[in-house]
Amino acid sequence: MPAKTPLPLTLTGRQVRLEPLAVNHLGELFEAGGGDEEVWRWQGGPTPRTQTELGGKLTALLKAAEQGRYVPFAVIHRATGQAIGWTTYMDVNAAEERLEIGSTWYGRAYWRTAVNTESKLLLLTHAFEDLGMGRVQLKTDHLNHRSQAAIEGLGARHEGVLRRHRRRPDGTWRDTVYFSILADEWPAAKERLTARLRAFGHAGQGPAIGVTEQRTAARSA
Repeated sequence: MPAKTPLPLTLTGRQVRLEPLAVNHLGELFEAGGGDEEVWRWQGGPTPRTQTELGGKLTALLKAAEQGRYVPFAVIHRATGQAIGWTTYMDVNAAEERLEIGSTWYGRAYWRTAVNTESKLLLLTHAFEDLGMGRVQLKTDHLNHRSQAAIEGLGARHEGVLRRHRRRPDGTWRDTVYFSILADEWPAAKERLTARLRAFGHAGQGPAIGVTEQRTAARSA
């Protein structure tokens, strides 16, 4: 049986809720990360310094989603109800049972909290356990050491580097570092992520133990 193609849906955890990205998230997203050079440094384009500029990025992502290239989610911080970033499924190939999690950013105030760990746990659980994926890929710029450390912390395996893979907005060339988790590696990775959420809870980051999901039906590829 082939894997299923992901559809827009809502995934709910203790710290965050991932819901379909929409234009009405724009104001909160700009408040969370608009104009912040560090947030946008690795996002493949200029830093959005106005809400209109961020709206252009959001609109382009939604148009790509209409073409089937992405399934984008707004990351909602449940304690405040505010949108604090976005993340996506991308490069989906249900026939080959693989997809990528990428184009992710969060407002700087939520770095080094439970937000990224729980967001990835929700996305990975849905990908492996609901959609039947055999491989989930993540990749980043070779100079983005913070992202590489975060991906390795998920339990993903470093696969290699594509040299001179993509031109950055400043004209320099980036090498792309690839990571992945396979279906048979997922139980151990899930246990590791769940343990990290417990640690965040004990460290005063909030009650991040336990994850529930609200799911909609996904169609077969």
